[in-house]
Amino acid sequence: MKLVDAAETVAVVVAASLDAESPDRLVALALQREIGTRGAGHPYRRAVLMSDQAWFETPLFHTAPTIAVGGPGVNGVSARFGQELPTVWTADDRSLIQAEFRESVPRVTLWGMDAAATAAAVDAFIARGWLDEFLDRCWRFRAGTFA
Repeated sequence: MKLVDAAETVAVVVAASLDAESPDRLVALALQREIGTRGAGHPYRRAVLMSDQAWFETPLFHTAPTIAVGGPGVNGVSARFGQELPTVWTADDRSLIQAEFRESVPRVTLWGMDAAATAAAVDAFIARGWLDEFLDRCWRFRAGTFA
């Protein structure tokens, strides 16, 4: 059975070095739940939480919509995307959102100078409607079967 669709399943990526109770991991889990709620039960319209190491080792996810949570100093995916993506929002030079939705594979980094600033970036991404725009790009109607 297919569990992931590279066009619709969102990879939410955190640093491999984080423990289960890390603030970055906790806000990433909240983002994962928010995406799952918006997926409204569609089989692939959800998010999977993974480490940056797992993302790099799994080519399937390189073509999937991806949101990296945590700064480039700890999250390798944020480091890679951060050099390519434009900054679309910043707060006091402490919280940043870098994003590209118009490419074939939507990509985002959400990070800050500390845990509170990273949480603020995640909150802004949701509250300012960028999550909706991101998901609209991922979840456009596609003809075909779910097999």
